[in-house]
Amino acid sequence: MKKLQPRRAALLTVFAVVLAACGPAAAQPAPSPSPGQPDRVAVDGIHKIKHVIVIMQENRSFDHYFGTYPGVDGLTIVKGQPHNCIPDPRTGQPSCSYHDGVDHNGGGPHGQTDATAAIDGGKMDGFIGVAEHGNRGCGASHDPACNGSTTPDVMGWKDARDIPNYWAYAHNYTLQDHLFEPNASWSLPQHLYMVSEWSAKCSSAADPQSCINALQSPGNPPDQKGNKAGTPPNYAWTDLTYLMHKDNVAWKYYVQTGTEPDCSNDAADCPPVNQNAKTPGIWNPLPFFTTVKQDNQLQNITGVSHYYEDARNGRLPAVSWITPSGPNSEHPPGLVSAGQAWTTSLVNAAMQGPDWSSTAIYLSWDDWGGFYDHVVPPTVDANGYGLRVPGIVISPYARKGYIDHQVLSQDAYVKFIEDDFLGGQRLDPRTDGRPDPRISVRENASQLGSLVSDFDFTQQPQKALVLPTSPPPGPSSILGG
Repeated sequence: MKKLQPRRAALLTVFAVVLAACGPAAAQPAPSPSPGQPDRVAVDGIHKIKHVIVIMQENRSFDHYFGTYPGVDGLTIVKGQPHNCIPDPRTGQPSCSYHDGVDHNGGGPHGQTDATAAIDGGKMDGFIGVAEHGNRGCGASHDPACNGSTTPDVMGWKDARDIPNYWAYAHNYTLQDHLFEPNASWSLPQHLYMVSEWSAKCSSAADPQSCINALQSPGNPPDQKGNKAGTPPNYAWTDLTYLMHKDNVAWKYYVQTGTEPDCSNDAADCPPVNQNAKTPGIWNPLPFFTTVKQDNQLQNITGVSHYYEDARNGRLPAVSWITPSGPNSEHPPGLVSAGQAWTTSLVNAAMQGPDWSSTAIYLSWDDWGGFYDHVVPPTVDANGYGLRVPGIVISPYARKGYIDHQVLSQDAYVKFIEDDFLGGQRLDPRTDGRPDPRISVRENASQLGSLVSDFDFTQQPQKALVLPTSPPPGPSSILGG
């Protein structure tokens, strides 16, 4: 910890100047409650949150974005410099972490087999090998089995020089340094988990019991341009909107019109796939869910322009999910700066609207995108957890300057929504009234901490932190940087 203190002091000093409008640096918070056991005041205060917004960006690991953030379980610091090295199978020499200030990154393959190879039985040393393998026999960065660059950049890390707004959110709200993607695979399974806590393949749209576990290759949407087109999938298992519809809890899934960067799984090559609110896809799976169609809720899947309107006019639903277009997603080849600007615009819209005082924003990235991370993921069931990704909680009631070390996954978003709006109901075949053969009830996993611990519902609500969408670079996080 002694090595972190000079960097932390210098960083906070610069933040105080660059981000003077944000207020003074926070005092050290109290230790986290035990995982899954927040204190009684926190539990009772959860209902101060009337609006949950989930912003899901793409393809970045925790060490890639926050590995040098003061106080986190991050990269190893040797003589003031990050120094994590793993073997490069091509050269036989070590490949070490380095500051990557390039706005355009390639990342690496990020499917199920890639996650297994990168983790390498807990050694966490397979990232370079996976990236190099992805360069062979691949014709497009749009294939999740391919690398996005001929020169692997997966050992690169960024700091406030490159992503100043993300570091400002971490500094002023709550940063989670043990948040894992719920499954060890790519974008489609993750977005299925985001709304349903499972990834499966079903033989009948009318029968949730017809579904079987399918991590890497659930029923994939056909490409919207007809490439690798197939039969539209049946997502017949039970999703969160089913419970919300029964309890009259309002939700919307906001989709930005544009493109998806990944092909449907197993495509060797494809042009970018079109997406909008009415085209189901890997980032917009809800239109294929039987429950959404049966409950006549397809209209709740809408364009992102309506999010800005709803935020401005105080009409945000209880639950909002927001998905970007490829250029704004941070998924290679999307620019980091473009993704940060997009995310900032979404956060600003919520902060400047009348619903801000009762809002919690959960900002995360859907999978690791091939980028290095040193923390071994916990095992929950056959599907996960996957690798560690950044997570930030932004709210008037979020603990200021707090680092949450609990084991979490994005399953915790679903758990929080159920506890806040659904009286603690779960997507549990034994109790939800629509049983399916899912392999586990993720919200009840013993490893999973509680997001309630990231809030202080007794504190004076924080003021909005409206940031520029094109910010100047922040300070270096390393000595002499």
